[in-house]
Amino acid sequence: MNGTARSTTPSTAPARHAAPHAAPRPASHPASHPAPRAGDDRREANAATVLRAVLDHGPVARSGVSRLTGLSPAAVSRQTVDLLRLELLAERPELAVAAPGVRGRPQLPLDIDDRRLAVAGLHVGLPYSTFALLDLRGRVLFRQELPNGGRRGPAVLRALLDRVPRLLAAAASGAAAGRRVLGLGAVTGGAVDAERGVTVRHEPLGWREVPLRELLGRATGLPVRVDNHARALAAAEVLFGGPAARHSMVQLFVGHVVDASISVAGTVHQGPPSVTGDGGHLPVPGSTARCHCGRRGCLSVAASDDTLFAAAVERGVIARPDRQLLLAAVRSGDARADALVRERAAVVGGALALLADVVNPDLLVLTETFALADPVYLTAVREEFALRSHLHRDASLLVAQRFGADALAVAACAPVLGELYARPLPGF
Repeated sequence: MNGTARSTTPSTAPARHAAPHAAPRPASHPASHPAPRAGDDRREANAATVLRAVLDHGPVARSGVSRLTGLSPAAVSRQTVDLLRLELLAERPELAVAAPGVRGRPQLPLDIDDRRLAVAGLHVGLPYSTFALLDLRGRVLFRQELPNGGRRGPAVLRALLDRVPRLLAAAASGAAAGRRVLGLGAVTGGAVDAERGVTVRHEPLGWREVPLRELLGRATGLPVRVDNHARALAAAEVLFGGPAARHSMVQLFVGHVVDASISVAGTVHQGPPSVTGDGGHLPVPGSTARCHCGRRGCLSVAASDDTLFAAAVERGVIARPDRQLLLAAVRSGDARADALVRERAAVVGGALALLADVVNPDLLVLTETFALADPVYLTAVREEFALRSHLHRDASLLVAQRFGADALAVAACAPVLGELYARPLPGF
């Protein structure tokens, strides 16, 4: 690809006709499908266009979809038949209203069918991982945090491979009762090769070349799609966010790891070979903290949760390095906690200014605990951004991500949802 943008997901779609999770059908290997014909390409593209229009504007009548997309009424009707059959769309007869002066039955509005299908997701983090189920509008049906118990390396993976199938089985009789689970997304920080389904490098977890897609697919029997969590969050913004997210966007994730992603024209850049440039190693002026890469002053250590929590312990703000303890200290009005969080806000704002000056996007999206918890800290990031940006962009282009406490759950499922909306039809 040599640096050109491309889709965040591989070329095969999750199995659309799998049975409920108790007996899912594994995804077919791409090589098992014949190459699609030109007509099939148009059919797939038209189906995706119709599905996206309903996601954005539904409930909406077929005539409305035709106006919104430029597709002929006949083409919209053909795609609607397929999408209804696949349970991706549903008709809403209770909302039907006859148009003034038009004879005959009123058109039945179409909407995304958010009652019969679900997607699963797993975000693998450092202190804990997150398992979730979402409906097709990206709304969380079930979310559970899974403490990693200080595990690193293969021990983390073994525990998750044991727990995720049991959580899926429990969900089949609980939160997802009566729903078909289409697939499982799996996202982590660090360098991730989405095409191979491999976590290439995640230094804090001690992972290198972990074949996450293969292992989770074998454990669950579901089609699995793997990606970096910053790219997955960007994909979710493209799917469920506003128009600016579909023009150009930079997403910065700040947690135990620091990752960035870029999207242009609704496509999240992967980078050859599916590994986005490592934004965690942007230089931070004045920082002397040693990074795992061997250099000093990298963003990944200057702005990380590990550094923030360790400083809070050292200054006696909290008894142990823990996000909830520091959040509680901030909310109680502890001036020392406030100062620490503002120090990090300044580091993050400077990094975002550099990214904005290089990329000049329509939108900057920040995923960071304290900016999400209290707008005053987002304001602190914006102030530093405005001070440092040489392009003098309006700081209002910098926003906190829209998913709040559900951010990691939505990111985990985004690889499957992104593929679903891009390629809604099963193999021809």
